[in-house]
Amino acid sequence: MSVTIAGLARAGGVGVETVRYYQRRGLMPTPDGTGGVRRYGETEARRLRFIRSAQAAGFTLEQIGELLALDAGHDHARARALAQERIAELDVRIAELETARAALRRLAQKCGAAGNGPCPILAEFDG
Repeated sequence: MSVTIAGLARAGGVGVETVRYYQRRGLMPTPDGTGGVRRYGETEARRLRFIRSAQAAGFTLEQIGELLALDAGHDHARARALAQERIAELDVRIAELETARAALRRLAQKCGAAGNGPCPILAEFDG
């Protein structure tokens, strides 16, 4: 595989500016260009997929940078610790979302049972 930045971006499902942003952040290398054209290979495509997968799991770009650095050193304990930290953050967020869902369900039931007058959902948000 030897592609331009546009081909790399397409292969990674991102825009060219996203690849450039990752380069500025030090997450992606910027290859030397021959004749002014920079070429990317499978290594860069794999790294881009890694970044996107880690982002989908909710890791920050800083954490992704650390995970990329750990990959070279095979530091399983630190990678596991980062994953456990992320799990704890997700657990908090899930609890918040479950609370919000329960509140919305109660309001939707009140709204369905309400006759005339103000909508309980709108009244709650106005409140």
